Amino acid sequence: MRHTYRFLGFIAASLLMAAGISFAGDQCLTCHTNIVGDKPAELFQHDIHASKGISCADCHGGNPKMEEMEMAMDPKAGYKGVPKGDAISEACATCHSDAERMKRYGSKLPVNQWSNLQTSAHGTLSTTGKEHIAQCITCHNAHGIVSVKNPTSPVYPLNVVKTCTKCHSNASFMRTYNPSLPIDQGEKYKTSVHGVRNGKGDPKPAVCSSCHGSHDIRTSKDAKSSVYAINLPGTCSKCHSDARYMKEYKIPTNQYEKYSTSVHGVALLQKHDVGAPACNSCHGNHGATPPGVESVSKVCGTCHALNADLFSSSPHKKAFDDRKLPECETCHSNHGIVAATDRLIGVTSEAVCSRCHHENENPKGYAVAKSMRLMVDSLAMNDSIATALVNDAEQKGMEVTEAKFRLRDSRQAHLQMRTMVHSFNEGKFREVVDKGRDAASFAKGEAQGAIDEYYFRRIGLGISTLIMSMLAIALFVYIKRIEKKQEEQA
Repeated sequence: MRHTYRFLGFIAASLLMAAGISFAGDQCLTCHTNIVGDKPAELFQHDIHASKGISCADCHGGNPKMEEMEMAMDPKAGYKGVPKGDAISEACATCHSDAERMKRYGSKLPVNQWSNLQTSAHGTLSTTGKEHIAQCITCHNAHGIVSVKNPTSPVYPLNVVKTCTKCHSNASFMRTYNPSLPIDQGEKYKTSVHGVRNGKGDPKPAVCSSCHGSHDIRTSKDAKSSVYAINLPGTCSKCHSDARYMKEYKIPTNQYEKYSTSVHGVALLQKHDVGAPACNSCHGNHGATPPGVESVSKVCGTCHALNADLFSSSPHKKAFDDRKLPECETCHSNHGIVAATDRLIGVTSEAVCSRCHHENENPKGYAVAKSMRLMVDSLAMNDSIATALVNDAEQKGMEVTEAKFRLRDSRQAHLQMRTMVHSFNEGKFREVVDKGRDAASFAKGEAQGAIDEYYFRRIGLGISTLIMSMLAIALFVYIKRIEKKQEEQA
């Protein structure tokens, strides 16, 4: 029987050598290959480590040259058996964290995977409190490890979503660590533009690791995470700003360039307002898809709710629907959204109204836009005059608290006006503007009254000072006369 096993082992070794894999003297593999149904031995024949000449003993320890199992697996010979918990990743790190050793194997892989994993979201302790949540083999397998470029690898782009969802779509498992984390990311991904293309066999569109990273995955609330709000646009632009990479998809690659100078981009990237919209705010994250013509206003309306409601009841709603125009995007653009200013209203060349409304074409809309702009300018002028008068009165030391308070009402009306313009109703727009003008007029009156009082007091003080001076002089002369008479009588 022993000779039979040796013969079978010789045949197995010969087959491995014929496949280009040499394991001269590796009795571990020879023996395990002879065991029918030994999955690890079967998988290891196609393992990238096997092609590099790495043997079973390099990970499990022991003496691979001994034919006797007891001697080959003797702890005195360094046999460690099957690693458990963090010992698994530590065994991998023996080579993968050693730059010189990796270089000898001709590898150009980074050697910080294990250190990155330890500080990642997956590097936190498992429920046992004795090991990390994920080990190297969780994603890469144990004995059938192949290059990430190999289509059979569980971390190949066409397979990585399935690998990640083994845990992230498992409600029982995820509830153990973070009950609030959704478990439908995988299903959402399938509905996304990325997921649909990935499902058709295209390995280029983004997968989990494209956005979240691989060994150094961090939570979205971690400022170092590639999907942290401030970092997210840069993460998306790695692909979407690469003209060569995106060429076959025939979509623009200037989205990030436009976004970074937009009102949203400035707020997020320059002012670090994490509440400002990033790419995923409008496109979604795992289910990322550009909003359709009908849904643009609904997406924008999640933040700009009042604007969306006003537009929905405006005469432009039907006109846009008939022409199949996206609502908010038509006037405000999408990635390059500029800050709303008064210049956008009216019939001048820089006003968005003039794109569709002209004096001889759509004249009714032209007249309304022109009227609205006149009201805007009127409110702005009144507010400017009132502000100047209030500041002047305050510098003169006069009490203008009420005027300043009403001036705030004028400015509030200015903001409300920019919202009310989405109703495209001249009457409603005028109501808001009139409130602002009334507040500005009140502030002007109060400030002008305070300034007039200031000058009245100055004139009164001057006259009073003159009268008092004259009285003092008269009194002085009178006293001198009395003193002179007294001297003459004496």
